[in-house]
Amino acid sequence: MSAQERLADALYGAGWGTVKKLPEPVAARLGRTIADLAWKQRGKGVLRLEGNYARVVPDAGPERLAELSRAGMRSYLRYWMESFRLPAWSPERVASGFEAEDLHHLTDGMAAGKGVVLALPHLANWDLAGAWVTTKLGIPFTTVAERLKPETLYDRFVAYREGLGMEVLPHSGGSAFGTLARRLRDGGLVCLVADRDLSSSGVEVGFFGETARMPAGPALLAQQTGARLLPVTLWYDDSPVMRGRVHPPVEVPGTGTRAEKTSVMTQALADAFATGIADHPEDWHMLQRLWLRDLDPARDPATAPGQDRKGTS
Repeated sequence: MSAQERLADALYGAGWGTVKKLPEPVAARLGRTIADLAWKQRGKGVLRLEGNYARVVPDAGPERLAELSRAGMRSYLRYWMESFRLPAWSPERVASGFEAEDLHHLTDGMAAGKGVVLALPHLANWDLAGAWVTTKLGIPFTTVAERLKPETLYDRFVAYREGLGMEVLPHSGGSAFGTLARRLRDGGLVCLVADRDLSSSGVEVGFFGETARMPAGPALLAQQTGARLLPVTLWYDDSPVMRGRVHPPVEVPGTGTRAEKTSVMTQALADAFATGIADHPEDWHMLQRLWLRDLDPARDPATAPGQDRKGTS
């Protein structure tokens, strides 16, 4: 394990061990303080965030982009402060921490018995939304997580999410898709963060006027199993409650090859994501390169260590 990996593991361990013991107002203030310090340093993550926001809000000038990136960093650290404290939240606190619009798309899909795939972008706090689904709705679900380095850090994330009621599969290794398909055929729920391709074999989509690549998995699972595919977008407002919307189902096209159907369905997901991101750009925590024009194959597209720990799919 490198020194950098040991440091990352220690920092995240301290977060889960210390922040969850803080009173909620204190944790919130701490998050805002850290966010503002990071924003003032103008590091790679902040600059990348502004570059991404420039696509979402194309008429924004430098001052507006700076305001957005500051709000974005505060939203990002709110995510982390909440996530560090989630294991200590009571079921009542979890249940009251999220409100969902158009939830019937999910509950009707589960009642149909064919399984449901929820696909989300990196908006607000999907861990909180997941904990709400398992706690408030009483619906367990399966997800996947990027296999982080060091292995101890990956184990921390798996233990954290399993403690919230999720079944977590490793993104790498090749067996996740088959397990997800089995869960869906059994009428289960699968949740996937799906606005950034981690495999370099995703589907090209139009996204805010440019080409990006997003995972094919959600569309392929829906085609293969007959499960309902639902985009979900999340956002924060000025209250302690996070909010979200379950969008109408993405239908499987009636004609075309599997690749053509997958392309159409993934574009529909991208369009739903874009609607939620455009409405709440400051809650989109994309501190990495996303659009193909920004990706340089000669360099590692990831930003500084620790800035993509939310990035699961």
